[in-house]
Amino acid sequence: MSKTSIDSVLLTGMFLAGARNLEANKEWINELNVFPVPDGDTGTNMTMTILSAVREVAALGGETQMKPICKAMSSGSLRGARGNSGVILSQILRGFCKVARDQEVLTVPLMADAFDKAVETAYKAVMKPKEGTILTVAKGAAVRSRELADQGVTDFDIYLPQILSYAEEVLAATPDMLPVLKQAGVVDSGGQGLVQVFKGAYSYYKGEEIDLDAFVHSVMNPDEAEPAGEEKQESRKSTKEIRHLYEVAYQIVTDRPLNVKAELDLKNYLESISEDVSCKPEGDGLSVSLKTNDPGLVLMRALMYGQIRDVQIRNRRLDNAQAGVQADFAPAAEQQPEQQAEKKEFGFIAIAAGEGITEIFRSLGVDIVISGGQTMNPSTEDILNAVDELNADTVFVLPNNKNIVMAANQAAIMDSEKKKVIVIPTKTIPQGITAVISFTPELDAEANKANMLEEISRVHSAEVTYAVRDTEIDNVEIKEGNMMAIGDKGILCVGDDRNGTALDALCAMVTEETELISIYYGEDVTEEEAASLQEKAAEKFPNIDIELQLGGQPVYYYILSAE
Repeated sequence: MSKTSIDSVLLTGMFLAGARNLEANKEWINELNVFPVPDGDTGTNMTMTILSAVREVAALGGETQMKPICKAMSSGSLRGARGNSGVILSQILRGFCKVARDQEVLTVPLMADAFDKAVETAYKAVMKPKEGTILTVAKGAAVRSRELADQGVTDFDIYLPQILSYAEEVLAATPDMLPVLKQAGVVDSGGQGLVQVFKGAYSYYKGEEIDLDAFVHSVMNPDEAEPAGEEKQESRKSTKEIRHLYEVAYQIVTDRPLNVKAELDLKNYLESISEDVSCKPEGDGLSVSLKTNDPGLVLMRALMYGQIRDVQIRNRRLDNAQAGVQADFAPAAEQQPEQQAEKKEFGFIAIAAGEGITEIFRSLGVDIVISGGQTMNPSTEDILNAVDELNADTVFVLPNNKNIVMAANQAAIMDSEKKKVIVIPTKTIPQGITAVISFTPELDAEANKANMLEEISRVHSAEVTYAVRDTEIDNVEIKEGNMMAIGDKGILCVGDDRNGTALDALCAMVTEETELISIYYGEDVTEEEAASLQEKAAEKFPNIDIELQLGGQPVYYYILSAE
């Protein structure tokens, strides 16, 4: 029996099943990263993006009308978008929902219209669209969709499998469109993520048994998820203890219970500046615990929801009697007006990972540092929350990572009616530091923007890490375990020793105009090892100033700059 329409209930199930399948395959998608670095995150970013939409859809509580369901899918993914792949996925959903939201049911012609709008919206969001990516896979699906509609196909039993099949064909062809994919022996990871969404949706349409209730429950109650293996758990614990200094616990006391949306908003914000976040209803309020580098921001946010009590702040590194000291609610409440600075003309937000780098940005006058970077791209909502938090007429946002620029731009667009948000497209930490240093308070926003853009163009950057698999990039053969220096435009060099590789990278970066070399060493590098690199660099470049600073960043042994 043919099926000629898809109603809102079926569409919701297909969306949830698509999200579930993406989540189930995220680690595999991560491994498709062209660069064999230990932070491949396309699958994670796309999953976190779509799960944000799942939470908003689930919060509707069984809504069956198309418009609110589409609104939840669109707004949830837009606000939760992480990384370039996540932002593009959110724009695909946004465009699709622009057409779907005004329909009672979707027919094949309407589905073709929705696919067309999805691709149009996604392409507009990318400054320089590149073929061989998730955009190409989405466009392929839209083209096939339009062909089928024009051919008079009305039966979804015929239509959907052909859309999926053609999307898989386009995905398989992505290495022929992007030489870097062919050389690495992988298909595009973002395109694979989109195909997994299609596959999950089609499985649900066919009537396969999929426990969506359990999936939604796990998304809405992440603290109940099964723990990872002991080895992985210990590894994460070790990293987190270095990255987040304070363990904070407190209760929020409210006049009436918080609704689901308020709880989610609070948790999403806390996750943007913290980790191991737990928010659980308890008694007449909410019990919260987390690990963070900024207890002040955490407690100030809590005051927006009610009074706070039973505050505990523990410094996780100081093994002395101070650990576990209890703060008093009253002083925190009294100090809040002082901590809320008067409105100013300009403010700065930077994204950074590592205690040392965070402190550098703060010392340069950056108002809010969002914890994130290569290992965890903050969401559009994380950036929006920081913008809202900052009491300034004009806010400069420094993404400091090429995979965060699109999320920052999306936040700027979404917040444009409230205040002026200017994204300086810094793609590395050194560029971000240079941008802040280049700021001149006496100049207006546009003049400062022009100056910062000019100055960051002079900065050459590189990051040193290790390879997680064998591959070949830019005709450079890389073996698992090799040290790699990744520059602004690709692999600079490969070696067996991280200091030697870092020094080779500096040799590739330094020009006759170079006046300053900066070395930021990560959490896995000792001060002595870093000082040895500085000494060898000074011998190699006797006429250039060389600065050595603790970055404390994870994953990357060194972040280097030459300017």
